[in-house]
Amino acid sequence: MTLTPEQKKSVSDWVAAGDNLYAIQKKLAEQLGISMTYMDVRFLVDDLDLKLRDAAPAADASDVSKGAPAAAAPAEKKGFLDKAKEKLGLSGADDDEDEDEAPPSGVRITVDKVSLNPSALASGTVTFSDGVTGKWIVDQQGRPGLMDVSKPGYRPSPADAQGFMQELATALQHL
Repeated sequence: MTLTPEQKKSVSDWVAAGDNLYAIQKKLAEQLGISMTYMDVRFLVDDLDLKLRDAAPAADASDVSKGAPAAAAPAEKKGFLDKAKEKLGLSGADDDEDEDEAPPSGVRITVDKVSLNPSALASGTVTFSDGVTGKWIVDQQGRPGLMDVSKPGYRPSPADAQGFMQELATALQHL
């Protein structure tokens, strides 16, 4: 389709104003009565040698040392710990304690190099301070859980549960 110089000027003005391809396609149809596919609008912008503005500045993919924004990691960690505390029934009770200080617990965990459980993102073993052992998993939705505990019906003490969650968070950060 061939556009008149006035129509080309309108398209140029829309691109200069920051419109995206969808907005240009819609304006062509509504204001100029020209029906074009999205791909045709893309070719038109290219043929007119126009440059679309990016809605957000693109990340510099050439420098991988920059990594992800620093603010994202603590929020994810806190969300994981909060969910895990809630799952273990610890939410609210220990919120006044300083989270940077590890509780004096004898909880030890190991992380499996390969998880054979298809519903687990990660798995391993845990030994609580009272000697009770078990297997732990983190499921596809990020929820931690205990299985195959050596003492049926066992519930760890609040200090052990908090120690387990802190050890688990530390171990998973190193994966």
